[in-house]
Order: sequence, then C-alpha cells, then structure tokens
Amino acid sequence: MSVARDVADDSAPYAPTEALLRAGTLLHVTRAASPQFVQPIFFRLIRVHADWITYHGWTWLDGYQMDVRGDAVARRSIFVQPAGLRVLASLPAPAGGGRAGRTRSAAARTRPPP
Repeated sequence: MSVARDVADDSAPYAPTEALLRAGTLLHVTRAASPQFVQPIFFRLIRVHADWITYHGWTWLDGYQMDVRGDAVARRSIFVQPAGLRVLASLPAPAGGGRAGRTRSAAARTRPPP
C-alpha cells in the first residue's frame, strides 16, 4: 500500500508524501489523521509499514511519541491516514519561552576543560 498523495492536490500543502515519510521525520498527529488523537501528539517516525494490508488511505507507523521538549516518552505503533499528518521541521517553542529548566547532565558539568 502506498502512502503517496496526489501532488496536484494543494488543499493541504503540509501533508506528507511518501518521500517525506521516512525515518526521523517529525510529525504532528491530530484528529485529522485518526479519531483516536483527540489530544494531538508529536511523533518521530521510525518506519512505515507499507507492506501491511490495511484499509485504503490508512497505514501503520512505528515511532516515538515526543514531549514538548523533544524527548521521547513512549514507543508507539499508530494507525493513521497519512493525508491528515503534518510534517514539522522542528517542535514548536514551548509557551514558557524556551527550554528553561532543562539542565546539562552531571557528567557534562564535571568534565575538566580540554
């Protein structure tokens, strides 16, 4: 099953094409992709299961659910309509104005200077 969209369809310019759905792609998954996502999630793609037989217009994706800081919080397999996914270049900035509160690891703080 292919997840490619008609390139002539400009109604959703941010929707992914098959070329954009590859390992490492950051996706915003909302109800447009599947009714189960009442609460939208950010998702870092590991693989597309293009060889699994599904309903027309749907596909299985493996990846990591991301929090707003960009950390993986859960590995998931999701069943979605690729036409409803949004490809992101990066996570949106937190409402607090940055990554305040995130500190360097203890090992990074104790390393001697070069």
